[in-house]
Amino acid sequence: MSTSSDAAGLAALSICESLLLAMTDRKLLPEHEITGILRDAAATHENIPLWSPDGDMHRQAAALINQIIAQGQTPQRPPG
Repeated sequence: MSTSSDAAGLAALSICESLLLAMTDRKLLPEHEITGILRDAAATHENIPLWSPDGDMHRQAAALINQIIAQGQTPQRPPG
């Protein structure tokens, strides 16, 4: 992945995290719904064939999302 792709991925992750936090803060979605969103995102990446050009990257993305779910790390506000 190129540096600009890495930056785009990091920006997208930050935006999504902010949106999930805002939805939680405004009581639009409970935590179990956010977990469901994360599970859906992981499943999307898991369903990409491994032999596809970006298959390995999708498997890595799914593994990262599943790790976040397993650790119970739905988006949290930093202290302070």
